[in-house]
Amino acid sequence: MNKELQVAALQNGTVIDHIPSDKLFTVVSLLDLHHEETNITIGNNFVSKKLGRKGIIKIADRFFSEEEISRLSVVAPNIKLNIIRNYEVVEKKILELPDELKGIVKCNNPKCITNNEPMQTHFHVIDKQVGVLKCHYCEKEQSMENIKLI
Repeated sequence: MNKELQVAALQNGTVIDHIPSDKLFTVVSLLDLHHEETNITIGNNFVSKKLGRKGIIKIADRFFSEEEISRLSVVAPNIKLNIIRNYEVVEKKILELPDELKGIVKCNNPKCITNNEPMQTHFHVIDKQVGVLKCHYCEKEQSMENIKLI
């Protein structure tokens, strides 16, 4: 008997595709999906030509703000967002790091003013390929591998 898993097509919502498998649950947590009340499908470790293995998330009736998209791009740049309306893909976005990040990442310099005063962090992305950020205030550089999200 041939059994195949069937996942319902999305009428309206967002499909987040090409998530590196090791980042899938970080993305779920970052978007606070465990509190979502709509239909969500999460798949992981699918074969991917680009990544080797990938994750995918389908979320019914949910579209993301620019801030949420910026936060996602920090955790997993190059993921794809497919916006679905009436069962059709109406928009595709490949996420990439923006030139600046405000209020998303914590500065890892304990003496930075952002760690000692109630003010928003502000980073300039100085190398998108390697993933290097530079604090606007203390000018300390940090790698994307060592960041802490706020």
